Amino acid sequence: MNIQWFPGHMAKTRRIMAENLKLVDVAIELLDARIPISSRNPDIDTLLKNKPRVIALNKSDLSDPARNEEWKDYFAGKGISVVFTNAITGMGLGELKSKLRELTRNKLESAQARGRLHRPVKTMVVGIPNVGKSAFINKIAGKASAVTGDRPGITRTQQWVRVNPEIILMDTPGILWPKFEDRNTGLNLAFTGAIKDEIMDTAELAAKLMEVLADTYPEKIMERYKLESVEGKTGFHLLEEAGRRRGCLVSGGEVDLNRIAVIVLDEFRGGKIGKITLEFPPREDIEK
Repeated sequence: MNIQWFPGHMAKTRRIMAENLKLVDVAIELLDARIPISSRNPDIDTLLKNKPRVIALNKSDLSDPARNEEWKDYFAGKGISVVFTNAITGMGLGELKSKLRELTRNKLESAQARGRLHRPVKTMVVGIPNVGKSAFINKIAGKASAVTGDRPGITRTQQWVRVNPEIILMDTPGILWPKFEDRNTGLNLAFTGAIKDEIMDTAELAAKLMEVLADTYPEKIMERYKLESVEGKTGFHLLEEAGRRRGCLVSGGEVDLNRIAVIVLDEFRGGKIGKITLEFPPREDIEK
């Protein structure tokens, strides 16, 4: 599958972000803890340049706890401090606020010296579609300030949200980049729901996901879909077998692949298959 998705509003959002960055003290880059590399938009580095940033690995309740620790070590080895967050429960948000204040302490003290005693930290939240930015902002602000949803592309305009007297956030729509150079990046984004399902063959996507999970977490899909074995089976064979186990049949006893595909994708994205991380840090970086 060659997956690409860059609708026109994303190009407009990129321009708006670039224009508004001069108003911001620090950026919060929200990544999906299940795909920490694939969910990093390379354009964000270009936009932020030397702007201070905090990386929040969101949806960490859905990712593999053992892999979370490996990713933490990986980023630490590159001098990047990360916070694991859960926008639903609020986990990690207190630590995140502390890091924002730490990164902007000098700038705020300089403003106070010039007489601006109550100058708040201005931050921008950036990330790919469906990574949980709006839910994250609502939780950190303690109120429903941003529109939320489980589909990519819900937020279409930027908006300022006051967290408390010390911090205000700019919410921005999720953006991807014009071309995914790595095929696996597109697949990982599609698996996690960052790309609209409507532009893809969901049966083919779900079959590919089953193939990936059979290689990385075979016991989880065997338990969830009552599969006897995954050895030597293609993704479509596994999807078909799961469909039979779930009773997703049409007349003649054929499996309704589209129906079971939607079920598999929804259950993966909702964490019902288990806590799963699709990307692993390079082993040599962890060892270092």
